[in-house]
Amino acid sequence: MSDLRAHFIMVDRPFKEGTVEVFEQRIPAAGVKRAVLSITALGVYEAEWNGEKIGDLLFTPGYTYYPKDLHYQIYDLTEHLREENLLRVYLGQGWYCGRFTCDNKVQIYGERPAVSWTLQMEMADGTGHLFCSNDESVTAVRSPYEYAGFYDGEICHAGGGPDEVIQPVPYTGPVPETLEESVIGVKVQEEIPVQSVTAAGDVTILDFGQNFAGILEIDPAKMTGSMLKLRHGEILAPDGTLYTTNLRRAKAEIVYHKGTSTEKYRPRFTYMGFRYVEVSGTDYQPGLLTAYAIYSDMERTGRFSCNNALVDQLYQNQVWGQKSNYVEVPTDCPQRDERMGYTGDGHVFALTGAYNFDTEAFWAKFLKDIRYSQMDNSEGYVAPTIPAQGPAGIGFLTMLGWGNCVTIVPEMLYWQYGTDKYLREQYESMKSFVECEIRKMGDAGLWLAPNLGDWLTMGRDIAFMAMHNGPVSNAFIVNDLRILSWTAERFGRTEDAERYAAQLEKTRRAYLAAFVKDDGTMADDYQGAYIMALRFVIPKGELWDKVFAKLVEKIHAEGMQTGFFATEHLLPLLADNGEAELAFDLLLQEECPGWMYQVKRGATTVWERWDALRPDGTVNETSTSGGNDNMVSFNHYAFGSVGEFYYRYILGIQPMEPGFSKVRIKPFTDARLGSVRGSYRSRAGEITVSWQMQNDRITLEIDTPAAAEIVLFDGEVKQVSKGKYLYQRVL
Repeated sequence: MSDLRAHFIMVDRPFKEGTVEVFEQRIPAAGVKRAVLSITALGVYEAEWNGEKIGDLLFTPGYTYYPKDLHYQIYDLTEHLREENLLRVYLGQGWYCGRFTCDNKVQIYGERPAVSWTLQMEMADGTGHLFCSNDESVTAVRSPYEYAGFYDGEICHAGGGPDEVIQPVPYTGPVPETLEESVIGVKVQEEIPVQSVTAAGDVTILDFGQNFAGILEIDPAKMTGSMLKLRHGEILAPDGTLYTTNLRRAKAEIVYHKGTSTEKYRPRFTYMGFRYVEVSGTDYQPGLLTAYAIYSDMERTGRFSCNNALVDQLYQNQVWGQKSNYVEVPTDCPQRDERMGYTGDGHVFALTGAYNFDTEAFWAKFLKDIRYSQMDNSEGYVAPTIPAQGPAGIGFLTMLGWGNCVTIVPEMLYWQYGTDKYLREQYESMKSFVECEIRKMGDAGLWLAPNLGDWLTMGRDIAFMAMHNGPVSNAFIVNDLRILSWTAERFGRTEDAERYAAQLEKTRRAYLAAFVKDDGTMADDYQGAYIMALRFVIPKGELWDKVFAKLVEKIHAEGMQTGFFATEHLLPLLADNGEAELAFDLLLQEECPGWMYQVKRGATTVWERWDALRPDGTVNETSTSGGNDNMVSFNHYAFGSVGEFYYRYILGIQPMEPGFSKVRIKPFTDARLGSVRGSYRSRAGEITVSWQMQNDRITLEIDTPAAAEIVLFDGEVKQVSKGKYLYQRVL
């Protein structure tokens, strides 16, 4: 939308963090046949037409890599025209120049926010008229916001006070190279009812029963006082008060002064991650607050249920982890001073997420963010957080395991959705990243520098992992080379294919020599090293068998001791190689570390740390690095990658061909789950699987929309066409 470039405006006053500008334009519409608004902002805008919100998207125009890319929205206002109309636009700083990132920076992308719109009027007589943001009829008026920011929240004075009228000025800063209409955005998705109300002195604690990312709508008609303060938190302290230490430098507060207003209020420029809310300043009564979960608009595609309540709850927990963290970008958590688009956390959960929801559009947008961010990086690496934290020079290659999102996700999308579009679009980006890896490896053919490795591994601090990251970091490099050489060959890039295939073998040989002993022991003797080597590096054969045997031996001796990256592959690796019972043992174990440890302690989402809560119920605030890094998020989906095991192994639904044009169905059963039912709506149609173990009999029911290979309980393979199938066996 090139016209929008010419109409950016701003308010000419010194930058103050948290400021919200409000613009108004009065628009006559007599004789208008059609009216279409196109609007965007460097910042976050919300537009109203005659006092009503335009559209259902939140935090528009969305978070992009602003130096190169900006989205806009188009709204047809024809049905809402009056003879005289008022367009009001609220402009917040948002990601563009508001306080953001774990470093709490401001003005990352620009000095001040700006907004641009055009309103195209088609008259009944066939003529047209264009209203624009830089027309003289546009004024900036008094803002009701004392403050608005993602981390601290909002302070809003809804009524009263002197009017302020300022003439906006043209915005003269840089405008992104690409302006595109948005195809996905964040919406209000679900209402979350309050589960319990507890009076505690001068405050009231509300428990919504579910940890989620969302907003609270306030009804001023239900207020007994003139001010209402809301504080958000994920858990309660042992004394029943709101626990907020894990928010770090985020206040996560809403302060609302109602004045004379009777209109309902909800935050425009923030959202919170919470289960509990502390209410003060006015008496709580039903109807005062309505909670809504917000997340990027995605179609639900996967379902699962079983008779084991703990297993069922864990499934729901990982789904809520996705809902809470697919907000514009794949965030790390929705509550503290981060909410950034993390590449590592993102790709670890990507496959699980693609079963839960249709995430093609979500990832298409994020991969574009990666490409654009990477262009401003002279070395070609992919930053750990995307969109990168400003122009060049941010992000770092030593976050191997994170930047590898650039190869892992396009391959996942190919298999899940049956399109090589993203491999094609991302090819040069993938190549740039891999070339950077090759340069950094040098003649050794290995990455030999400090790195985070298998992040938050139990029993291993950050210092150990930094110096023993080699088996993890280099496994990702081997996988990158595999994907890129395969992609190059697929697209007929023969020279590239040969180069990266040769480098793959060189790095693989160097890896085996450096990290794998002849008896199957890893030189860096921790579980993540074994898992990543088995998953990405070691060819199937005698050595692979030895390493796998050592891994199984370690698990029996140590229990589960894995971090962000290895955990995704642990249960599938065991199930695929004759240790399905052990895989289910780990899934079901109730000791820490383990998923059921969290569930048994009331988790409704997945935690960032296995041991976020100690057995006595206190929060584990022990630093992972010796600094002040409270890594206690109770809504952090990385370990939710176990959802992959639910779909691909418990239900057994896997693609044999891209897009599930041919399906492999091989369920792994365990009597401790009782009966199981689930489905996945693939590009080929809905695949349904159920099994139950009852009365010394196991029953399997399948409905497949495409040709399928069904692997039965005894290993017998059935080749079937689309249709419904029933199999039974006496136990």
